[in-house]
Amino acid sequence: MPTTAVAASLRPVRTGHARACNMHCMETTPQWIVLALILRPQGRRGEVLADLFTDFPERFASHPRVWLAPPGFAGLAPADAADPTPADLAPADAAPGKPAAARPPSAQPAEVAAHWLPTGRNAGRIVLHFTGIDSIEQAEQLAGREVIVPLAERLPLDPGAAYISDLIGSTVYDRGLALGVVESVEFPSSPDGSRRLPEAAPLLAVTTPEGDEVLIPFASAFILAIDLPQKSIRMALPEGLTQINLPLNRTTAND
Repeated sequence: MPTTAVAASLRPVRTGHARACNMHCMETTPQWIVLALILRPQGRRGEVLADLFTDFPERFASHPRVWLAPPGFAGLAPADAADPTPADLAPADAAPGKPAAARPPSAQPAEVAAHWLPTGRNAGRIVLHFTGIDSIEQAEQLAGREVIVPLAERLPLDPGAAYISDLIGSTVYDRGLALGVVESVEFPSSPDGSRRLPEAAPLLAVTTPEGDEVLIPFASAFILAIDLPQKSIRMALPEGLTQINLPLNRTTAND
């Protein structure tokens, strides 16, 4: 089954009041996207291991400027791409690598000096080395920080591809019938969860008006039209597909 490309995992950091979600949430005006979440030191020269949330790790070489922020940072992104200073940037003495007690809950600019993709048990993650972070002690202070960039700095996609953050909040229609709203996008993985299955279509987790969740394959064979500015995904789904994930009593009532 032909699949539609989804740039997995560029998820926006929320602005305003946060709300609960499954995987990737979006408010009306996201300011940032999260590229990675720093886990712990990796090596002896200041490198850190991070969960990777972008399908484009090569961007760290071509676009090394990033920001480090606490999870859920909701400050304003810089309005001018030539000005790297966010509105809520911490003072200069609160640089990355400084003890957490000395850092306000703000974003600090940083530069990726080197990166690589590990193998083995850490496959699927990324190792980052930031300029000025040269010791294990400094790297330890970065644990729990998110690596973010302004939403405006997302890399352009190939035709037919879409970012998760653009799909979230869209209404899915099946031949004109509104099924519900996309709350998250899930990716089929191997049985042990260690790797994504690229040949399998991503799944739109759609919440119906009744509050049920339906998983819909985001496959080009089913897609009629996508209007991201209007938050609309029109599909022609196989008969019975939307009933598979419904509770038994709901399925029976609809028969």
